[in-house]
Amino acid sequence: MSGEVSFLKPSASNPATSPTLTDELKASVQYKTAEVLALLKAASNELGSITFANSFGAEDMVLTDIILKNQLPIEIFSLDTGRLPVETYDLIAKTEQHYNTKLNVYFPQAQAVEFYVKNHGINAFYESIDLRKSCCHMRKVEPLQRALSDKQAWITGMRAAQATTRTSLPVSEYDAGNKLEKFNPLSDWSESEVWAYIRLNNVPYNALHDQFYPSIGCAPCTRAIAMGEDIRAGRWWWEDPTSKECGLHVK
Repeated sequence: MSGEVSFLKPSASNPATSPTLTDELKASVQYKTAEVLALLKAASNELGSITFANSFGAEDMVLTDIILKNQLPIEIFSLDTGRLPVETYDLIAKTEQHYNTKLNVYFPQAQAVEFYVKNHGINAFYESIDLRKSCCHMRKVEPLQRALSDKQAWITGMRAAQATTRTSLPVSEYDAGNKLEKFNPLSDWSESEVWAYIRLNNVPYNALHDQFYPSIGCAPCTRAIAMGEDIRAGRWWWEDPTSKECGLHVK
């Protein structure tokens, strides 16, 4: 299966990333931001070592802004799979410059990548769900385990409305797989609230969002979506929606 997908041409303005900033929306964002800040302060005070997994989606940039502007003692790290879009790398550099910070970046083990490519092929993830999940495990899950190895808790930018696999997403839970606490502070945020925060606070974001990429992962496994499609429709679009997780958040 080819990774080349012919799709909609982006317009000059993407309404999904430019919500109308009504007084009601502004008030909701202000209230929920205060809730998130209170949660993160409490978590960082109670837990000795806490880290935030930033994949540079819109939600993650909201949390990055809240953490860094408020100088919270929370580490921020990212996973470089080796196959990210150039726009994501541009955002990593822009984020470090904008906030005058350095992010911790974890990479897959080179030997594992070489073995996978040699035995299965460079784009084997298109061939079966098992091979796709093996690729995700090698490029994401194993590096995540290293990133969390000495931590007491971690934070994600997941929202309950993002996918059918996340509808019952709690704000706080115990991550049995990684044996530490896990916080999803934006669980009850809407897409409009995420983008309103970004607009109101001039937060840098991935240029692909303006080209109808609401959810961005590795370049070969991400495409733009059509009007009315689910926001995760562009991720692993050849698979059933119930299997669209990389393994980072599967219980």
